[in-house]
Amino acid sequence: MVVSPLDWSIVVFFFLFYLVVGLAMTRRAGKSTAEFFAAGRSMPWWLLGISMVATTFSTDTPNLVANIVREDGVMGNWVWWAFLPTGMLTVFVYARLWRRSGVLTDLEFYELRYSGKSAAFLRGFRAVYLGVFFNVIIMASVSLAAIKIGSVLLNLTPIQTILIAGTVTVIYSSSGGLRGVLVTDLIQFTIAMIGAVAAAVIALRHPDVGGLSSMLAHPLLEGKLSIFPSFTDPDQRGVLVAIFLMPIIVQWWSVWYPGSEPGGGSYIAQRMLAAKDEKNAVGAVFLFNAAHYALRPWPWILVALCSLLVFPSLDSLKEAFPHAANIIGHDMGYSAMLTFLPTGLLGVVIASLIAAYMSTISTHLNWGASYAVHDFYSRFLRPEASEKELVLVGRVVTVVLMILAGCVALVMESARDNFQIMLMVGAGTGLIFILRWFWWRINAASEIAAMIISFFVAVYFRFLHHRFGFAPLSDAMQLILTVGITTAGWLTVTWLTRPVDREVLQRFCTLIRPGGPGWKQFPPDPESVDAHDKAWQVPLGILCMLLGCLSIYSALFATGYLIYGNYLPGGILTVVAVLSALILVYKWRQLLAKD
Repeated sequence: MVVSPLDWSIVVFFFLFYLVVGLAMTRRAGKSTAEFFAAGRSMPWWLLGISMVATTFSTDTPNLVANIVREDGVMGNWVWWAFLPTGMLTVFVYARLWRRSGVLTDLEFYELRYSGKSAAFLRGFRAVYLGVFFNVIIMASVSLAAIKIGSVLLNLTPIQTILIAGTVTVIYSSSGGLRGVLVTDLIQFTIAMIGAVAAAVIALRHPDVGGLSSMLAHPLLEGKLSIFPSFTDPDQRGVLVAIFLMPIIVQWWSVWYPGSEPGGGSYIAQRMLAAKDEKNAVGAVFLFNAAHYALRPWPWILVALCSLLVFPSLDSLKEAFPHAANIIGHDMGYSAMLTFLPTGLLGVVIASLIAAYMSTISTHLNWGASYAVHDFYSRFLRPEASEKELVLVGRVVTVVLMILAGCVALVMESARDNFQIMLMVGAGTGLIFILRWFWWRINAASEIAAMIISFFVAVYFRFLHHRFGFAPLSDAMQLILTVGITTAGWLTVTWLTRPVDREVLQRFCTLIRPGGPGWKQFPPDPESVDAHDKAWQVPLGILCMLLGCLSIYSALFATGYLIYGNYLPGGILTVVAVLSALILVYKWRQLLAKD
């Protein structure tokens, strides 16, 4: 495959555009940390929502979906589809609580909710652990996908890919702050969606695929098209548990994963905190979840299915791309199909993948820098630092994070392995992030214990268990055991350690107004709460959550069945999606009326 001058011109144009946007906002971003890390807390819901979708539309996501589909079929996507309830809970319960907190980062929440040195330690430790260590792993995983795409499409070496894409991204991220990230995300998401749809159309037209109907009837895809695993086939019981039941019953509430945190957090919280008010925070997270689950998946899935017909095995991929044989995996099925794109369109799709990469990396750079600067440097090292100094440090940290991520990416191998490791490390901590808003007894020691226990249990099951002579455990069993051990551990620590100071809990209740039985002994100050805001809103929020899940899942599956030509279930699910959405709008208005 030869990349034409036209294709290169399109790619260079978008590179220059992103640079101009970032540099144009340099002066405004440098005014304060609130401007650099929270865009002045003045952003509308639609821009924030699109930015969240663009962030999760990273270069490693199509590769991850291709890996899943090639190995486990379409039903394998339940490993991430199962996070929808988490997102809906954030929309209708937690978004307004985050916005009421008024914090600059979600880690600042710790010294609002907890007390003493343990609260300060937790904030500082997680600033480094999440903002640097964990964040670098995520960015490296995204960069690994960029390396594989650059190798297949542009014949670039890994170092060349990192230097080109990383340099441009770090320049506009460190210059324009969060506002620059949000504006470029809007353009990047549009280009990325155009590229994804175009890639699916061209993949279906490949001679070995022969169009949609021929693809669906091809014997190589037998067993790969099902959206749900069989509930009656005894041979699929293991698949049913691992792929569907475990994620939808256990994973969504128990696992911390960036972008799908129970209770909200990381860059999702950053976007909510940048909203101009509570309603815009709620609307932003709902738009994100609707687009993330109902709009984007099927173009990726179609390309992955087509890749099984054109490159049915890893050997066929190695034969087609001998120069990339050392990094070949099932996750390269997506990149491989892009080599058949025609001139001009190839440039657009390459630009879309670059956009996806830059959107994700720029968000993680700004988010990680916000932790390092606001929750570590300013809080512990230089409390007296000026706003100008903090913004400068934020820009330096942004550059350092990109360098670290690039170095780690050069030694990584598989997007799916990285995904599983991150799930394991966060397993068992999710329930804390849900309950800490509504149960006074949770304290900083609870979170510290959960973090330590989940990390070491995950390391044991992932890397040491088999070395002691034990039979290997499936990913699902490792996750369930990690969740159980971690949850039991942090609950024990919670009851054995002293509770948070009453004054802190009282101040938290007055500011956040969480309500519910978990806070009965800490009623908010009546003079600070409006009369219409005294009702506990969580039950109505949970109802809206269920309606939102029903509507979005129905839309997702309706699209799939209509693509498959199964018009009856597709039509029924479309009606269900519309009706549940209408009821949701009615209930949502009731919820907003109580704010």
